[in-house]
Amino acid sequence: MGADRKGGARHKPGRAVAYAALGTVLLAGCASMPDSGDLKNVESTPRQDTGVRVFAMPPAEGAGPAEIMQGFLEALTSDDPAYDTARKYLTSDAARIWRPEQSTTVLAGGPSIEPGCRAGGSPDLPSSITCVLAGSQVATVDGQQAYQPTDGAYRKKVHLTRDPKNGQWRIDQLPDGVVMGKSDFQRNYTPVDKYYFASDTAVGSTGQPVAVADPVFVRSKVDPMTQMVRSLLNGPTGWLGPVVRSSFPTGTALQKDVSGLAPDDQNKLTVPLNLKQSQVAATKCTEMATQVLFTLRNLAPTLESVELQGVGGHRLCGLSEERAESAAWHGSSKTPDNLYYLDGKHRLVRMPTGSTSTSALPAPGPLGEGARALESVAVSRDEHYAAGVGDQGRSLYVTSLVAGASLGDALVTSHGATADDRLTTPSWDARGDLWVADRDPRHTRLYIVQKGSDKPEQVAVPDLSGQIQDARVAADGVRIALVVEKDGKQSLLIGRVQRDDGTGQGTSVVELRSAAPDLEQVSALSWAGDSRLLVVGREQGGVLQMRYVQVDGSTLDGPAPGALPGVSTIAASEDERVPLVACSEDGIVRLPSGAQWQKVDKDGTAPVYPG
Repeated sequence: MGADRKGGARHKPGRAVAYAALGTVLLAGCASMPDSGDLKNVESTPRQDTGVRVFAMPPAEGAGPAEIMQGFLEALTSDDPAYDTARKYLTSDAARIWRPEQSTTVLAGGPSIEPGCRAGGSPDLPSSITCVLAGSQVATVDGQQAYQPTDGAYRKKVHLTRDPKNGQWRIDQLPDGVVMGKSDFQRNYTPVDKYYFASDTAVGSTGQPVAVADPVFVRSKVDPMTQMVRSLLNGPTGWLGPVVRSSFPTGTALQKDVSGLAPDDQNKLTVPLNLKQSQVAATKCTEMATQVLFTLRNLAPTLESVELQGVGGHRLCGLSEERAESAAWHGSSKTPDNLYYLDGKHRLVRMPTGSTSTSALPAPGPLGEGARALESVAVSRDEHYAAGVGDQGRSLYVTSLVAGASLGDALVTSHGATADDRLTTPSWDARGDLWVADRDPRHTRLYIVQKGSDKPEQVAVPDLSGQIQDARVAADGVRIALVVEKDGKQSLLIGRVQRDDGTGQGTSVVELRSAAPDLEQVSALSWAGDSRLLVVGREQGGVLQMRYVQVDGSTLDGPAPGALPGVSTIAASEDERVPLVACSEDGIVRLPSGAQWQKVDKDGTAPVYPG
């Protein structure tokens, strides 16, 4: 994550409409109400994101209701850490009980004021006014800082009152949380992944825990590193929580009054915690420091080490970037050795990831020897095993990538009427489990093959509404991307993988949520980061395009890959330095960083990186 966010305007077009509407309502509908607000100069020119913190102005003496509303809405988009200036537009009671941290509501064009604000009190000298803030919802960010796309109308009442003693107008009733337009949200907030570990999962010969990204949004110019450490210590978001763990003991927090966390001139960050040395075992402390380092590298890519301090300034443990990569299995730090694809004879071939050559060699083992004509393939993340779908999509085979290995019988078989109704491209997670879906409309199913060799287990998807057309598991094995078709439209959904915990209920995928709500067709996808996917899809009435999407459904502002006609398959790696690869009308092509698409093999198909 960490995509660059473009600046917005100091006064957005949507905001200008809101102010003008309120001014019109108050001046035309309540002509005798005092109002000194001059709304003519509200501009909508783009505001450049200079990195400078922006603070709002407090209410002016004698400001009328329009100015109070205008100033309050503007203060919600400022960089005031605790919204102290925004509270000055409220009565003392309202300021005390208002909870801005409860949520952020994002509107398409900013909040506007519905016509017909109602005045209370004397017609000649009103003492109160009730207005309705309105807009079209785009998303919400909850109290855990988790983003969720939403739609529908937003309507919330705001009540202003005039103090009978001093005549000053203030807001005395308003909803908790803050509200702003999308452009203001993108200027004020930045997406960051915080990291936990997959529950009861260890991989490799040393039993490494598997790091799982938990995306959240933080205010980008309000001490973001301290915000992120607090968010990490508070635990995972509600959606991810059931399948991950944190190594921090319950109740761990930053020491009192800690703020302004930042690396020193040696790129080392010291984090003071409320823990005693006796509370923290060495292994757990290493995991804790790993969580901090993985999380904060989102905000400080040059961060090289972390030191955790306990009560009294005692050193709990320290961790370098190199040690963190060996302390936990982390998808985005694993550079694949090879790119794999099928040659013109439907055999598995491979070429080194960093090679500038376009020549590929047969992969060792039966799939590279042409034992079966394949339509798609997946290679385990350790590159020891390969799974191939052959027999025109009917059969799933798994074999070792070793010369002389045997192919064996098909592990999964589809009875779909056509190739498009049969098995999807398989995918592997870091545990070595293999996932594949059967698209047979009469018996749509999702399967997991434990360790790539056990008897296939059908995975329950209780929230599924439609037919699975594609399935790609995340490296961490606790999230899976599904393309689901219903009524001729396709949705990209992310589900949480609930493993069999010994209850005998089996593996399931639950709480499906949209990762690309504006797409109605998804024809290809690949994981392209810890919380990011690369998809080929189409918006309603639009053209087919390739773009990145976030697993939480938020929008990335970064550039999309260059246009490529006739894309049928795409391959990306969690390591974002690895070139993108696609199968297009020119065959296999790749996109090195900073370059144009390059032809690799005009007869090749089905490119994949391990995973």
